[in-house]
Amino acid sequence: MNIEDDLLAEAYNRALDLEKAGKLTDAAAAYREVLRLDPSDHGGAAVRLAAMGAGPVPEKAPDAYVATLFDQCADVFDDILVERLGYAVPMLVRQRLAEIAPGPYDQMLDLGCGTGLTGDTLADMAGTITGLDLAEGMLEVAGERETYDHLFLGEAVAFLDQAKAGEFDLVTATDVLPYIGALEPFCRGLGHALRDSGVTALSAETFAETADSPDFTVGPKHRFAHALPYLQNCLKSEGLSILEQSSITVRYEEGAPVPGCLILARKN
Repeated sequence: MNIEDDLLAEAYNRALDLEKAGKLTDAAAAYREVLRLDPSDHGGAAVRLAAMGAGPVPEKAPDAYVATLFDQCADVFDDILVERLGYAVPMLVRQRLAEIAPGPYDQMLDLGCGTGLTGDTLADMAGTITGLDLAEGMLEVAGERETYDHLFLGEAVAFLDQAKAGEFDLVTATDVLPYIGALEPFCRGLGHALRDSGVTALSAETFAETADSPDFTVGPKHRFAHALPYLQNCLKSEGLSILEQSSITVRYEEGAPVPGCLILARKN
C-alpha cells in the first residue's frame, strides 16, 4: 500500500467513526476528503453524504462502490441476503410472471444478476439466459450455478444501450434500482433492448410520499428509494405498459421490513 492508500484508509475509517459517534459535521468533512483522495469513490462517500443530508443526492451509486461492495461479500452473499435479510424477490417474480406473463421466453437478460438467484429461479421459463453484474466475484459464483449461457461484467445502462435493438424478450432487475437514482437512462435502455411485447420485471424500494416528495432519495442504509409515480412515468415514457404493480417487502433491516414494489411491464 502506498502513502495515498494509507491516507485514503485513514480518512475513510475516520469518517465512519465520526458518523457512528453522531459527529455528522466532522464526518461529512472526512467523507469529502475521501472523495478528494478517491474520485472513483470505491467507498461510496457521495452516497453516505447524501444519506446524512450533507451532500446532493447523486444520480446513481458510483460503479466502483457497487463493485467493491459486492465483491467483498460474494462468497457469503446468499447467506446474508436470503437467510439474514429475508430476501425473496426472485421467487415473487417467478410467481407473478407465472400468473400474468408466463412466456415462454427466448432470450432473458438478468441485470445485476449477482450470484444468480433470479436466473436460477427462472431457469425453466427462459431459453437463453444472459447475466450482467458489476462485481467479478459475484459473476464467479453465478458461473458455478451453470444456469447462465452468457455472463458479462459491466454496468446496466451501458449494457442496455449497447445491446441490439429488441434483443431480449424478458429483462429482470431485482435489487438493481436501489443502486440507481435517476431512472430515465435505465428505462430508455430497457425500451431499446426489449423486443415488442417483451416483458420486464423490476423491484424497487419505495418511501412514504408527500406533496413535495423528490423523485428519489437515499435512505439510511445508503440505498436509493423511488417515488412510485416517478417510476411509473419513466417506464410509460419509454413505451412500457405496466401489467401489474404490487407492494412487497424487499428485505428486512435490523428486523424491520423495507417497503418496496414489484412491477411487471410490457413493451408496447
